[in-house]
Amino acid sequence: MKVAVIGCTHAGTAAIVNTAKLYPDAEITVYERNDNISFLSCGIALYVGGMVEDPQGLFYSSPQQLAELGVNTKMRHEVVSVDTDAKTLQARNLETGEVFGDTFDKLIVTTGSWPIVPKFEGSELDNIVLSKNFNHSNTIIEKAQQANHIVVVGAGYIGVELVEAFQLNGKQVTLIDAEDRILSKYLDPEYTDKIEQSLREHGIELALGQKVTRFEGENGKVTKVITDKGTYAADLVIMCIGFRPNTDLLKGQVDMLGNGAIVVDEYMRTSKSDVYAAGDSCAVFYNPTSKHAYIPLATNAVRMGTLVARNLVAPTVKYMGTQGTSGIKIYEDNIAGTGLTETAAKDAGLDAEAVLITDNYRPEFMPTHEPVMLKVVYEKNTRRILGAQIMSKVDLTQSINTISVCIQNSMKMEELAFVDFFFQPHYNKPWNFLNSAGLGALPEVPQRETAHV
Repeated sequence: MKVAVIGCTHAGTAAIVNTAKLYPDAEITVYERNDNISFLSCGIALYVGGMVEDPQGLFYSSPQQLAELGVNTKMRHEVVSVDTDAKTLQARNLETGEVFGDTFDKLIVTTGSWPIVPKFEGSELDNIVLSKNFNHSNTIIEKAQQANHIVVVGAGYIGVELVEAFQLNGKQVTLIDAEDRILSKYLDPEYTDKIEQSLREHGIELALGQKVTRFEGENGKVTKVITDKGTYAADLVIMCIGFRPNTDLLKGQVDMLGNGAIVVDEYMRTSKSDVYAAGDSCAVFYNPTSKHAYIPLATNAVRMGTLVARNLVAPTVKYMGTQGTSGIKIYEDNIAGTGLTETAAKDAGLDAEAVLITDNYRPEFMPTHEPVMLKVVYEKNTRRILGAQIMSKVDLTQSINTISVCIQNSMKMEELAFVDFFFQPHYNKPWNFLNSAGLGALPEVPQRETAHV
């Protein structure tokens, strides 16, 4: 069996390693256009902020490790075309320029995503950089050393983590986003209001509800970011607006969403026989809405990549879908979320309600008993749990993984109220705060006894 793999980050590495182990006789060839593989991009802010001193810790595989598994890894090689019917591809050696062909029995597409880069006036100025891969992170570190005013465009996870890292390193930082709130895809206002307050208290300037219109500079280097509402000094600009699936190679050959994300079934198969896909290049089945959605997360990628290998010869293990579970630490606040926010649920046309509780996570007689804020979103009629968010100075984020399982299994609020959790004063109260959220949304009790026949 001849297997070709395009791209080797999270999904690609998982697919390659498992394919090599499961099918020792397979001939596996990997095409990767970068000079490194398996970079944990979620660690960029930690690396930039100096918390991660040895960047090699951000890699969990290498061409040498893959070679030990018998994999032929072609680094700095870009696949320029694919014919899924003829099962052929054309690749270019980026070092020599040589273009050559190859064939495959099975194709695994793990081409990932790439940052969205609008064509603003002045975008060609120096010191305007992206934040996606290892080379980007090294560029950011190098340029940040000489910068005093740093502007980050995009208030998603990466943008928020970067402004914190820059502020801790003594920089003057501005965070710009077109939305009125930071992290608006992940959290409801009850949470983002508190996080925004924390960022401002640490001296970070928030320019929210503003769209960048152009960049201005001197001597070829950026000096100002201009929005529709203001002007901001900048020695360095980091673009973190979002990501798009990197799937041009297969356009017109397999089914995709409108944004280009490849649609796969529960066995990671595309609409074309013997062509599989995984990771940020794909749409995933989103359990809260029962629809395919684009949710680029490393966790989704490694699961999907592993399943590609398991299902490469025959359907074996199904993908259970995702809740888009994620977490972030901002200064002293530990924050996590899963499924739909209340805002997103209503935007999706669901009749949603929510329970918001703030309680001390363990008994008040304990020496410390920090408060936890938990919000659980549910569908009004079915009472099915749709999502949850949590925030506390104590790390209670693993509780969101529990809610993720609840959503996965279509549990209702009353089931969450009475599910079995242990009690021990070091850790929680007799009613765990997850139980308490469920108790806050119990169904009404009938006022008259129903006659039994």
